[in-house]
Amino acid sequence: VGFFLLFVLVGFLGAVIKILPEYERGVLLTLGKLAGCRGPGLTIVIPFVQQMMRVDLRTVTLEVPAQEIITKDNVPVKVNAVIYYRVVNPEAAMIQVRNFHLATSNIAQTTLRSTLGQHMLDELLSERDKINKSLQQMIDEHTAPWGIKVGLVEIKDVEMPQSMQRAMAKQAEAERERRAKIIAAEGEFQASENLARAAEVLARSPAAITLRYLQTLIEIATENNSTTLFPVPIDIFQGLGASRPPSPSA
Repeated sequence: VGFFLLFVLVGFLGAVIKILPEYERGVLLTLGKLAGCRGPGLTIVIPFVQQMMRVDLRTVTLEVPAQEIITKDNVPVKVNAVIYYRVVNPEAAMIQVRNFHLATSNIAQTTLRSTLGQHMLDELLSERDKINKSLQQMIDEHTAPWGIKVGLVEIKDVEMPQSMQRAMAKQAEAERERRAKIIAAEGEFQASENLARAAEVLARSPAAITLRYLQTLIEIATENNSTTLFPVPIDIFQGLGASRPPSPSA
């Protein structure tokens, strides 16, 4: 009998005395009516009269499963995301919605499909920060009446068809080739301009041509070549042609 009474007493105290950790709050109902929210520590609950529901205030990481989306330019993709949210109003989270975790997950999936379907594929790949912020604001507007605060939304992966990946790879390769040809053409144009300026300078100073020849010989000699070229002024040949005697037939 003593053991039975002890067991009943322990069960009664367990039903009356509740201990809440720092990260939890207790929403108290008295005869079915909202009686407020209890903070961390020791809380007394009257059995059969009061009911306390625990609410975790820590940030929850929600994995949004991959959603099949057709972008604005009619490209089918699969997108998954992750959402970070927390309860800021425990009373609203327990009274306004039956299961706020499930409701937040469903509204996140619906918003993800409807929002990303309004963007082009290029925007989805290059403007993720802007899209993430837009998703966070839209989901937070829907969950605010439930006492849920969405702090961050991040698109994790965008899965495209293999044919689209090959097409984008070809486009990127063609773009790189176009840039390479433009750079080469600009280099040829700049080189031709520099050669034209150099020719003008050499034309104004004939001695500079000889100096340039000598410099070229030095560069050739440093490469250990077996053949060396010596420039001969054309004036020498002109002098030899002028002093040549006339032919006997003349």
